[in-house]
Amino acid sequence: MTGSLATDEQIRDLLTNSRLWFVVGLGDNPGRPAYGVARFLLDLGKTVVPIHPRAETVHGNKGFASIAVASRVHGPPDVVDVFIRSDRAGQFADDAIDVGTAAVWFQLNVVDANAAQRVMDAGMLMVMDRCPAIDYPRLVT
Repeated sequence: MTGSLATDEQIRDLLTNSRLWFVVGLGDNPGRPAYGVARFLLDLGKTVVPIHPRAETVHGNKGFASIAVASRVHGPPDVVDVFIRSDRAGQFADDAIDVGTAAVWFQLNVVDANAAQRVMDAGMLMVMDRCPAIDYPRLVT
């Protein structure tokens, strides 16, 4: 990668000032990490929009099958948070670029250097292999 991933200071700013999060892979299964992280984000006052092929309602928020459709309803998100296997994450990074999100966040163990480079080349903030529920207490509180 020729660019740099987000610094702790940039992540602190993102966690503090962002409002609209699209969470890719968020379904209604409470046993999945995305479910708990989405609850954490909601408790911080964020608006969380589930992105899932089944477009499930999660934590009372209507889900959408794609980032593009959700963006037509909500506008571009501040963050696209990706809970998808690394080999599929790139397509969601590209979708995030297409809708003009401010930041893309790949969760723990989601790593795709090529996708991260595309995000950074588009002038967006890229967070990779990290979790907001871990970073928030460490960086903000």
